[in-house]
Amino acid sequence: MRTQTIEADIIVVGGGLAGVSAAVAAARLGRRTVLINNRPVLGGNSSSEVRVWVCGATAHGNQRWARETGIMGEMFLENQYRNPEGNPVYWDDVVLDTVRREPNLQLFLNTEVIEAGATGPDDDRRVTSVTGWTMGSEIRTVFHAPIFLDCTGDGLVGRLVGARHRLGKEGRAEFDEAWAPEEPIREFLGSTLLFYTKDLGHPVKFVAPETAKDISTTPIPATRIIRSGDSGAHYWWIEWGGQLDIVDDNERIRDELRSVILGIWDHIKNSGEFDADNLTLEWIGNLPGKREYRRFVGDHTLRQQDVLDQVEFDDGIGFGGWSIDLHPAEGMYATGAGAVQRFSDGVFEIPFRSLYSANVSNLLMAGRNISATHIAFGAARVMATCAVMGEAAGTAASLCLSYGESPRELYANHRRELRQALLRSDSSLIGVANEDPQDLARRAVVTASSRRRTIATDAGGAAPHPLADDLGIVIPVHPALETTDLLLGADEATTLTVEVWSSSKRQNVVPERLEHTAVVEVPAGAASWVSAPTPFFPETPQNAIVVLRANPAVRVQLTSPLPAGVLTLVHRADNDDENVEISDEGLLVKWPTKPLRGRVPVFRTAPETEALAPERAVSGYNRPFGGPNMWASEPLADDTEWLRLDWDAPVEAREVRLVFDDDVDVSLITLHHHRTPDEIMPQLVRDYRVEVLPAGSETWTTVVAVQGNRHRHRIHALPAGLGAFRAARLVVEATNGAAEARVIAFRVQA
Repeated sequence: MRTQTIEADIIVVGGGLAGVSAAVAAARLGRRTVLINNRPVLGGNSSSEVRVWVCGATAHGNQRWARETGIMGEMFLENQYRNPEGNPVYWDDVVLDTVRREPNLQLFLNTEVIEAGATGPDDDRRVTSVTGWTMGSEIRTVFHAPIFLDCTGDGLVGRLVGARHRLGKEGRAEFDEAWAPEEPIREFLGSTLLFYTKDLGHPVKFVAPETAKDISTTPIPATRIIRSGDSGAHYWWIEWGGQLDIVDDNERIRDELRSVILGIWDHIKNSGEFDADNLTLEWIGNLPGKREYRRFVGDHTLRQQDVLDQVEFDDGIGFGGWSIDLHPAEGMYATGAGAVQRFSDGVFEIPFRSLYSANVSNLLMAGRNISATHIAFGAARVMATCAVMGEAAGTAASLCLSYGESPRELYANHRRELRQALLRSDSSLIGVANEDPQDLARRAVVTASSRRRTIATDAGGAAPHPLADDLGIVIPVHPALETTDLLLGADEATTLTVEVWSSSKRQNVVPERLEHTAVVEVPAGAASWVSAPTPFFPETPQNAIVVLRANPAVRVQLTSPLPAGVLTLVHRADNDDENVEISDEGLLVKWPTKPLRGRVPVFRTAPETEALAPERAVSGYNRPFGGPNMWASEPLADDTEWLRLDWDAPVEAREVRLVFDDDVDVSLITLHHHRTPDEIMPQLVRDYRVEVLPAGSETWTTVVAVQGNRHRHRIHALPAGLGAFRAARLVVEATNGAAEARVIAFRVQA
């Protein structure tokens, strides 16, 4: 047994995805960072100890172009490549490798924080240290740093140092939230245990242990969907403890959850109602996955209105897109739905002021313990969103040290710099444009070998599809849309109503405002081109939704893949989980993309577009926002395509940053609740090189050459002694499957 002291710049407590992202972000900015986790593996509820799949803003494909980028996006892509079967043990190592490869990051596993030091009065506290005990090693460690991050989920560090916090549900009047109860009540979302099953190919018996609950004495068989082939997070509704104290009663909650799992398995194996003879129980979790406990009080409390109204913040540091997802306090014993959900019509922002304590001056937080009401927390609590907040908090902690300021002072004086730092790292931001004065590309003349000049599909391989539902085609418009031609067939001569709709927010793609209506003639017979007037002239780049009203006599021709910036919406209710009640308020759930995901009616638009012009790669947005915000070339065929920057006078730079398209509309998930077949996103550029034209030379010099790329964000240091150059170009030699080169950002950093 020994005691040691560790000095660091930034200390992060909690090794879930929020803590991992916070620590990695700080370490990448050069800070001596410590990450303390009380378990032997990282990942929190997503780890192999708990095995909850990582959900985020895509909300299982309900939100559009909403997958996280930045550190969480890196882990999603790496898991997709390494772990096609969704093995939770492999996911552990994806997360661990993300941490271990950072030289500035020191990791302490199996280390429980048991004490914390703080000074100052109640309204102006300051953390001075945390003390951890490492199990197995019997080491007591005192950690000192000028700034701390509580990413523990339960809010342990903040509680130890006196940070103000909330427990349970606020009353309706406090924040004027329609979904809040009339009076405050100390109830929570409950905790969950999961289980895995396996088909052994021969009969396997199961003798229920004495601790198994007889679920026939509970509402479960009548109110929950039980299927023999399901396991893992399909059984998210095995939840309990919402009427207890989630932390104090953790052991009791675990025992009750485990007894119910054994009872459910006894029911599946021995009731005779299921085809389960060859199934065995392979694994049961013993560490409850907690959903809710303490939520700290920050300078802004995220509210229901912020989520549903998609309030814009001048300190927005990330976004969410999960529904306001509230569960009954009775959990699995409730007689109603296991969850009630209400979606915003697009992603919503989370402000930086919700990520730091109102009364502890050097304490930041990220994850499910941020400053939010119980209602808003229901949308912000999912793990990929927690990771986004973690990356923002870690970046903010580093900037606090750079400026010698508290988080509150950073908000007051440097929130713009914080958002620019996050954008430079390709973090998950919406509506934030590049204003970085160190990015030389912003003042360059941009040209390209070719560009996509029309928004149109290829008719090859198209298949007829009866227009039984209203369909919407999302089309980026920059600067104008005048006509949309559609390849249509019909059983008999008929008419088709074609409408143009727009959305009130540039990140949304729901038909909210009617702009124009036309009725066109569709001749009988095989598919032929029909032209519809679709006038739309937005002041800034924006998406139009061209709606084809249902007519079963008409056949559109469906094709794939989708052009950049295009989606298909279907006017149809879509709920694939019978244990969930989804509110039909709002447009998002009324116009899902899932029924025809990856397919689109054959169409072509006029006039030519600027939506995919080379200038879009330096326009400043790193994700779809009023359009795809990328350069797309003509098909590569056997030739290379290039994107070029020219300056009026020679420049000197230290690095190049590239962001390639990886189709953030595709919903990736760690344990493959739904499986995207591509191990590498086909839109990603695979082989490329970066060349510069040195001052006084007419010969291009290759400074970067990459083969086999499968990453979205690449940072390349330029060779020492390179000197000044007057032009730079990115030469794309091949993609991972897409027909054209797609580049979101080409930065040259001074």
